[in-house]
Amino acid sequence: MAKMLSSEPGFCPQCGTILPRLSSKGDVKCYNCKQTFGPEVFSGLEYHYVIHFNTPDVYSGLEKKADGEDGCVVERKCPNCRNDKMSYATLQLRSADEGQTVFYTCTKCGFKETENS
Repeated sequence: MAKMLSSEPGFCPQCGTILPRLSSKGDVKCYNCKQTFGPEVFSGLEYHYVIHFNTPDVYSGLEKKADGEDGCVVERKCPNCRNDKMSYATLQLRSADEGQTVFYTCTKCGFKETENS
């Protein structure tokens, strides 16, 4: 019998190779040395996840937007009321090798239009 290595959970105790996931039979076979082990080779293997959430006051320092503003404001004439300021937001709606879609909103009357750039 070959000498057993002192290994970490998830690694082959014979050759030290990282082990694949357990099979449906509840065992695991090392790709390198072809030894088969039970689920105990994964004992002690734990994962810890930390999820950080924003606090409710994370946006408290930001200025509140004026009514009708959905994004950044630019000088663009509204075709509906002829106001010279519109806010805009962008999204990538088409495939990655094509331009983005720009959504404009009039800051005065709320008229909306889109432009594919």
